[in-house]
Amino acid sequence: MSRVTRVITGAFVRMAFLLAMLASGVGLSAQAQGPNPELDALRAEAAAAAKPQKISTKAFAGRSQFSGAKLSPDGQKLASGTSKDGKEFVIVADAATGSVTATYGIGEDNRLVWLRWAGNGKLLLSASTLDDANRYFTRLFVIDLASSAISYIGRKELIRDGDDVVFVAEDGSYALVSLQRNRRHYPSVYRFELEPDGSRDAVQDSKVGVWDWLTDHEGTVRIGAGGRRGTFKLYYRSMPSDKLDLVQKIEIESLRKPNGNYRYLSFLGVQPGTDLGYVLHENDAGRVGLRRFDFLLGKLGETVYEHPDHDLNDVGFSATGEPIWVSYTDDRTNIVWFDKQLAAIQRGLNSALEEEQVSIQSRSKNNERLLVRAGGEGDPGALYVYTRASRSIEALGELRPSVDFLQLSKPKAIEYTARDGTNIRGYLTLPRGRGDAGLPLIILPHGGPFGVRDRLRYDDEVQLLANRGYAVLQPNFRGSGGYGDAFFDKGIGEVGRAMQDDLDDAMDWAVGEGIADPNRVCIVGASYGGYAALWGVVRNPERYRCAASWAGVYDWDSMMRWDSNWMSRRGARRWQDRLEGKEGGDLTAVSPIEFVDQINRPVLLAHGTYDGRVNVGQYHRMLSKLKDNGATVAELLIEEEGHSFSSAENEQKWYDALDAFLAEHNPAD
Repeated sequence: MSRVTRVITGAFVRMAFLLAMLASGVGLSAQAQGPNPELDALRAEAAAAAKPQKISTKAFAGRSQFSGAKLSPDGQKLASGTSKDGKEFVIVADAATGSVTATYGIGEDNRLVWLRWAGNGKLLLSASTLDDANRYFTRLFVIDLASSAISYIGRKELIRDGDDVVFVAEDGSYALVSLQRNRRHYPSVYRFELEPDGSRDAVQDSKVGVWDWLTDHEGTVRIGAGGRRGTFKLYYRSMPSDKLDLVQKIEIESLRKPNGNYRYLSFLGVQPGTDLGYVLHENDAGRVGLRRFDFLLGKLGETVYEHPDHDLNDVGFSATGEPIWVSYTDDRTNIVWFDKQLAAIQRGLNSALEEEQVSIQSRSKNNERLLVRAGGEGDPGALYVYTRASRSIEALGELRPSVDFLQLSKPKAIEYTARDGTNIRGYLTLPRGRGDAGLPLIILPHGGPFGVRDRLRYDDEVQLLANRGYAVLQPNFRGSGGYGDAFFDKGIGEVGRAMQDDLDDAMDWAVGEGIADPNRVCIVGASYGGYAALWGVVRNPERYRCAASWAGVYDWDSMMRWDSNWMSRRGARRWQDRLEGKEGGDLTAVSPIEFVDQINRPVLLAHGTYDGRVNVGQYHRMLSKLKDNGATVAELLIEEEGHSFSSAENEQKWYDALDAFLAEHNPAD
């Protein structure tokens, strides 16, 4: 379905595609089409209607009621999370029509993290909450659709990871959950009956050092893995009646790479009736691939799949434990299907929907019904239901219902060379209808800073800024993920230094290309990006007219003390070493709060009071010092909001504040 087709038909309309099934009958393929004057006229009409118009911040913050939807195993129902007036709900709908059949509130203080089906009649959902110290914890609930009863699963004491489900029975009768007895214990595995007041039984006691438990497809705990005091241990049993034995013991330091990181190793599960399974493993060349693993012997086997240029991100498995897809990211996230039936369906969907990114989000057990998302970096996309029996696709709903995607801009990948010769890849979005020269520019660094990256995908904030007339540049500065160890290593010890150079050099590239007006550049970001924004106007006020920060870090020493609440002593030391570098660079020397008297550019500070990642105290102290020094500062404090936005209403508050701030201090017109 093309963009034009979406405009013509709208959502919730059944569309019988003029498509032929592949010879095998398992997928879709588009029919060859000759000249079509009517379609050409419709395309011309859509193009004529695509003149830039201002889209409201409310539209960009809006959400589809089917966001994050998942199909039931029989494909008859779908469930998703939604929100209204700051409150979160779970909805259940008829998968064939999209008609909502039930709505469930999840409580005033809970935020939905994920949901999954337990059989066809129950839903498991994870909800996060905060304690009095603003620390996040997750809890697990089950919804029985027949009775509408919502029951809590877990222990009375809040546990940080109270939602670690390791197995769900096919009929939805019970689930196995890995839980700590309290915050000082390693997790045990419990069997919970998924009924109101259902029983709870321990099926696997904790073992010192073991944090991760894995089962086979029949619900037997087969694998335990984890590390303690410098030693990694792998426990395994072949049969349910066997004792869980220690099969591998590795000195963790032997896995350490020269850059201080550990070689990536993630156990994924074991094949039915064997001792063989799969791991994501980083080879000597630093490439993460999917490999077989003999759990009884604790030995790596052959490589199943390895991309020549990119690490694998994730793996999908069948109900019986066989890998059916892997994913990797270049400029976009890509899926490689091993399952021939699903690979054929994917090819047909790609041809039919004509979008940059077409992904299968959820499937019924027999693959007869699929939820499909189709969109792109310049299009938030829509959600569809594909039914094989009728060879048709239902347009279920737009993912940003109030955003006219014909008004949006399409980002493109760019490369530039930093001052030390490092090649940097980034993404540039130009505003529609304003040409490509002498534009006001927003530098938009991502968070992290290490191991995180931007990619070609739809981004509400990017599109909002472009819609307001700004060119937007997102540099994947050194230390970003996805570009190998050497690029990652270049970021060690370079917070506020070479990392910041990369942002300044991105601006110079845009100016040098004639795209940006050097006198109309602002820097905007969140989390580490918020830090980089404030540091930009401290370090180089001659470059930036203004800076805006959501949940930024302004005092690195304070940030390290906060992080120590969550990390082991050794983990906190490694994190500090990564930030400071081998030479032990002084983080105070790159903390904006130490240089408030040098800030002579307008600043927008924004934060959530429930931020468990970057404590809101950073905001209060920085704001107070800015005001004491007479700085031009706009402020936004959102009550009961975390590090990222939990509701459309709160996200809109940030967009409104940012929109007004930029219009005043760096107007696009």
